[in-house]
Amino acid sequence: MAKPPRLAVRAVVLHENRLLLVNAWKASDRLLCAPGGGVEPHSSLHDNLHREIMEECGLTIAIGPTCLVNEFHDPAHDYHQVDVYFRCTITGGDPYGDWTDPEGIVTTRRWFTRAQMADLTIKPDSLAAVAWGDTDAPDYDPLEPILR
Repeated sequence: MAKPPRLAVRAVVLHENRLLLVNAWKASDRLLCAPGGGVEPHSSLHDNLHREIMEECGLTIAIGPTCLVNEFHDPAHDYHQVDVYFRCTITGGDPYGDWTDPEGIVTTRRWFTRAQMADLTIKPDSLAAVAWGDTDAPDYDPLEPILR
């Protein structure tokens, strides 16, 4: 029997025309993504996102509108995740200061210009277009294959 999809929330944070990205896998910066993580039951999407951004980045945020729903999947490993992305702004914390994720998952927290992102492996593929508000940016990105 297939496992149900995992639900996660992510923050699209632009600051000084740079996008906040974190490593997607523990102790590896081979793949970068927007900060966020899995939703805990009986907690709102916003409450989960506030918690994840504090844990991963040491920042407090104001959460704006949803800007993307993205699905990752890996049928060979029975994995399917639905990420809900929100536009966010920083309301507290040091965006450039040192931070240690208490769970030890996020080890890279950096700000990137759009030009710098072109040379990186970032998921989802549409993240830059969504972050900078391109007119052709999707608001729904179905079943993107996961990188392993």
